[in-house]
Amino acid sequence: MSRYDFRTPRLFVEAPLLPHARVVLTQTQAHYLRTVMRLKPGAPVLVFNGRDGEWGASLEPDGRRGAAVAVEAQLRSQTARSDLHYLFAPLKQARLDYMVQKAVEMGAARLVPVMTRHTQVARLNAERMRANSIEAAEQCGILAVPEIDAPAPLAQVLASRAAARWLIFCDEDADVRDPVTALGRVLGADVAGRPSCDVLIGPEGGFAEEERALLLRQQNVIRLALGPRILRADTAAVAALSVVQAVLGDWR
Repeated sequence: MSRYDFRTPRLFVEAPLLPHARVVLTQTQAHYLRTVMRLKPGAPVLVFNGRDGEWGASLEPDGRRGAAVAVEAQLRSQTARSDLHYLFAPLKQARLDYMVQKAVEMGAARLVPVMTRHTQVARLNAERMRANSIEAAEQCGILAVPEIDAPAPLAQVLASRAAARWLIFCDEDADVRDPVTALGRVLGADVAGRPSCDVLIGPEGGFAEEERALLLRQQNVIRLALGPRILRADTAAVAALSVVQAVLGDWR
């Protein structure tokens, strides 16, 4: 039997969730449930807000076209956020959408846009990034939506990091071509707990030499190559986060 209920519509809401609460939905959510899904009053809906776990609710009309949900009972308690942060050089829109969605699915609790010398995108649509994060969380049974930082230069991001966190940066010029072996070699085969990790993927033009040198001067840094092929940045995100979750994270 599936661990999650994937057939019942699932929505992220901002409001507190508790028994007998009534939460008015956004126009977009109301349109989705009433017009796209054609749900009738009383239909079951799942709701979560990143703080109070997941709750079962039932659909109610709210005016002619609006909708609300009547909160009934908690189905899953809130779990602790992972301590996996994903740092990335921004991409063009369609590929950024994909990358954000996959990073959320892979368990990233924080998304940190990093501006590097070869970054090709100068501006980000923060609202669109958040919308993609919410959609991924809704579809994948995730109980929290990741935090999204404002874009910042690489040097600034590195200076603001907690020194105790591991920094795993993916670099096609790294000597070790087996990332699983590389992580195990540095951290040991039996890693206690789940270390706090920042995973960094650079731009498709790669890191400049001074950026690479700056990264290698950081404490607790691990430099990885993601195998023998050069990956696009959005593909590299999935590959790197998969390796980290398998060796250090919640796949173990």
